[in-house]
Amino acid sequence: MLEKFERYPLTFGPTPIEKMERLSAHLGGDVKLYAKREDCNSGLAFGGNKIRKLEYIIPDAIAVGADTLVTIGGVQSNHTRQVAAVAAKIGMKCRLVQESWVPFQDAVYDRVGNILMSRVLGADIELVDEGFDIGIRESWERAIADVRDKGGVPYSIPAGASVHKFGGLGFVGFAEEVREQEAELGFRFDYIVVCTVTGSTHAGMVVGFAQDGRARNVIGIDASCTPEQTHAQVLEIAQKTAALVGLGQDIVADDVVLKTEYAYPVYGIPSAETNTAIRLCARMEGMMTDPVYEGKSMQGMIDLVRQGFFPSGSNVLYAHLGGVPAINAYSYIYRNG
Repeated sequence: MLEKFERYPLTFGPTPIEKMERLSAHLGGDVKLYAKREDCNSGLAFGGNKIRKLEYIIPDAIAVGADTLVTIGGVQSNHTRQVAAVAAKIGMKCRLVQESWVPFQDAVYDRVGNILMSRVLGADIELVDEGFDIGIRESWERAIADVRDKGGVPYSIPAGASVHKFGGLGFVGFAEEVREQEAELGFRFDYIVVCTVTGSTHAGMVVGFAQDGRARNVIGIDASCTPEQTHAQVLEIAQKTAALVGLGQDIVADDVVLKTEYAYPVYGIPSAETNTAIRLCARMEGMMTDPVYEGKSMQGMIDLVRQGFFPSGSNVLYAHLGGVPAINAYSYIYRNG
């Protein structure tokens, strides 16, 4: 479905799929868990799911003659770190707006992890004291105008690259890549579990897996704590992406499955259950997850296995989207492991 779109290669190639043998056994062994390691997808500042999206966005930035990528996220945004890395790789400037999306007061929160790497990568960073919202932000629009006013040629990338016209394409490609890997593995995944916030990762998967009837087998784990807004945004992105790639079928609201039980207490703050899931995954598989995104989706997947949500014998693919650098900003929580 992506042949007509230009792609700028930023990843190593297909991301590996590994079986989570010990965690599967710990949870009873009736459901076989696997992880597709998007956290290992690139050499650009530890990679992550936004690199896959940016492969389809960067050609457009180059085509319009941009010299500065302008984007937005929270203080510990994985997305802004990945945009900064890509800008450095392709020789563009980078302007980052980092808003106070998370009510977390660790003394080093704004000096370690993702934002530290963005600074080292040379990004021009503006800290803005505004709360969380997945919509279009005035601070981002002001930054775009400021770059233009100073003689630059800005290329605007919204939060998570999600409501960008090409934001869903990368994870349509993810689904196509999974199908190729399934042919090699000799079996098909019954469910795909993914963390959902700004929406285009989930939306791209919905479109990509709709091609073989698995749209509703993509189980989104909400980490936004704004579930109605998030569901609506995933649906809108999926519908626009489906039209863009010529899917040939409608995407409807029921195609977007969003489990909303695990985002508490608020966006960016891990619950005790999230922290338990982070530790369990680490100690069973040596696989790190973070307190904002992947810890919550890991918590959700573990709980759904325990609830019997996945039928016995199911093969479940966990999409590890990256984000582990953010755990450094939560160091006090994990000071004793």
